Amino acid sequence: MGYAVKMFMILAGCAALAGALFASCSYLRKGGDAAGRPGERSSPNFRDGKYLNPVPTIVTGDGTVLDTIWRWISSTEQRTPPVRMEFPNPSLRESLDAEDGLRVAWVGHSSVIIKIDGKIFLTDPMWSERASPVSFMGPARFFNPPFPLEALPPLDGVIISHDHYDHLDRDTVTRLAATGVVFYTPLAVGEILRSWGIPGERVVELDWHEERALGGGHSLIAAPARHFSGRGIGKRDTTQWASWIITSGKHRVYFGGDGGYFAGFADIGARYGPFDLVMLEIGAYGDNWPDIHMGPSNAVKAHLDLKGAVLLPIHWGTFNLAFHSWTEPVEKLIAAADTQGIRLCLPRPGLVVGGDLTVNSRWWKADRKSP
Repeated sequence: MGYAVKMFMILAGCAALAGALFASCSYLRKGGDAAGRPGERSSPNFRDGKYLNPVPTIVTGDGTVLDTIWRWISSTEQRTPPVRMEFPNPSLRESLDAEDGLRVAWVGHSSVIIKIDGKIFLTDPMWSERASPVSFMGPARFFNPPFPLEALPPLDGVIISHDHYDHLDRDTVTRLAATGVVFYTPLAVGEILRSWGIPGERVVELDWHEERALGGGHSLIAAPARHFSGRGIGKRDTTQWASWIITSGKHRVYFGGDGGYFAGFADIGARYGPFDLVMLEIGAYGDNWPDIHMGPSNAVKAHLDLKGAVLLPIHWGTFNLAFHSWTEPVEKLIAAADTQGIRLCLPRPGLVVGGDLTVNSRWWKADRKSP
């Protein structure tokens, strides 16, 4: 291929790739975001103006921007579904109320509704069409949210793993804030929420291994993760990232958020496990960023380290963020989990699952527009 043709194709792919970079690398700043005051609280994980990973971590990996753009436009993986699918669930509240104990609904990407012995939590809420700081470009959803925000039951807390646009969506967060819910965030992420007008008394920031009692025998614990943060030029790692543990008198749940594999999963499992339900990212992995996105095989390894009973995969099947087909993560996960005898929770988006939480709907195999 001639140089001029290749350069033209590279430039043509810049807009599409830029949106994915917005979501995962967050180079642009959206109006109203705050730099935060990360030194405001003393933390052993904060040094020289930056939050640190538990182990040395390479964020960007090898290759250049042009190499990445060229691969983005020239590779042949089917990174999006052939049709826009829909999975409406008009009976969300009734399904959640059907029984006590542990119930869960995967909304899409890293958004999960968790009912644990009478309390209901929502993780990394993302209801917007695009995972981007701007509404007119960036990775678009493969399917609409299964229900509107207004259909959610009263929440006992919204849990945020870190500040990237596909996990901390301003429109979704501010709409949820109107309900009076409390937000739980890693250190310095709360400053972003306060800059959006959310009252400080409804924002709780926790450092790794800090715990907050929630009443009724429930507690929430922030735990280490291996990732990075940043919402704007020069803002890399100025806010913390975390995984989260929800406990009750009867159940324990682990929400991994985003991150690469590290030995700390075994430490978390030994200190806080075993877990009835583990939620780990399996998508948006690639050769250039193995330290910050673990992929399906390492998710299985992490699940075993965490002493998990059931694994619910997150961070896949919703946005085009990496160089793999949109179904590759779940297909590889099923194969890897089968060899280890791991039970999976794979409901269609929006479906509330209870009981032993084990289900495989294979919703991604249905090339249709209705459930």
